[in-house]
Amino acid sequence: MLRHEFQPGRLIAGVFLTLAGITYVGDAGDAWDTPWFAVIPMVVGGLFLAGAVGLLTGSIRGRRGRRRTSTPPEVEETAQPSTPH
Repeated sequence: MLRHEFQPGRLIAGVFLTLAGITYVGDAGDAWDTPWFAVIPMVVGGLFLAGAVGLLTGSIRGRRGRRRTSTPPEVEETAQPSTPH
């Protein structure tokens, strides 16, 4: 049973940002040489893709679970001791 709603846009954003981090770690560990500007298109493209997937997911689900009722919940009244004047 799921504890929360699956959000694929956030998953995609996390994957691309993790990939950017791995790219910099590999460069820092001398495994390969990465130019400083190579990660920018990766991050921007991943965030753009994540946003598009998030919009698509939201439109498919129809925002059913985000609607709220306009009536406030009933407040339970408790007995208040009267104060002398």
